[in-house]
Amino acid sequence: MQYNSWGPQDLTAPARKELPEVHAERAMVLEEVQSGWVGAVTRIEKSGGMHLVALEDRRGKSRSFPLGYGFLLDGAPIRLMPPAPRSQAPVPAARTASGSVKLSGQRAQVAKASRIWVEGKHDAELVEKVWGDDLRIEGIVVEPLHGIDDLPGAIAAFGPGPQRRLGILVDHLVAHSKESRIAEQVMRGPGAAGNVIIVGHPYIDVWQAIKPSVLGIEKWPVVPRGQDWKTGILTAFGWPHATKEDVGLGWQKLLGAVRNYADLEPSLLGRVEEVIDFLTVD
Repeated sequence: MQYNSWGPQDLTAPARKELPEVHAERAMVLEEVQSGWVGAVTRIEKSGGMHLVALEDRRGKSRSFPLGYGFLLDGAPIRLMPPAPRSQAPVPAARTASGSVKLSGQRAQVAKASRIWVEGKHDAELVEKVWGDDLRIEGIVVEPLHGIDDLPGAIAAFGPGPQRRLGILVDHLVAHSKESRIAEQVMRGPGAAGNVIIVGHPYIDVWQAIKPSVLGIEKWPVVPRGQDWKTGILTAFGWPHATKEDVGLGWQKLLGAVRNYADLEPSLLGRVEEVIDFLTVD
């Protein structure tokens, strides 16, 4: 990544362009936008002069749709094309950004009562980018808290229970920190035991959970004590940092460098997987 190439020219409106053309393949998980149907490709056939794709949901039910526009792949709109000519090379199993195999017949569930809470918008966007496919299949929604100072009150208002669990991901959850004291207080509260899990990573901000090598640097810059951390990071990178909009644009630049779980630190990966297991394993 070339930091010195990013500047005002990137802030202009993007030019219109055609949607990416993707050849339909067996086991590819798609969403048909108009109906909301989510399923894996089981076959592509020609009928009445048009190509149809059959999508099988996680319950084994199948529906067919005309190829073309109106499909989402990994949450992004595409133009679905007929299968590419066969090659002799083996086709690897399709995987989500979290590294799990995309299972045939899986579809998004209606959102459950259980939730994953994260500290802010950036945390939520990172979790969605890497674990979004898995969470949609499980019916788990990620919500930003915008800070945890009133976490005990927020949990009391939520009313956790056996069918209404909470998994909470906290920044800078280290011994003797403010965050650790809040977590200890919460877990002593009514209804928390067995229904709430609080995990965290050691970083000041979720930005640091991105591996430095992904950004083309050896390590994250050190921000002097007393300076706003995100402002200090953007300053060190030579990026605009004067406004909230600058911070948001800087984060989108960082988030854009993340392709999948391999671009994140293990200390975050393990904690998110722990939360998902807590909310989905009976």
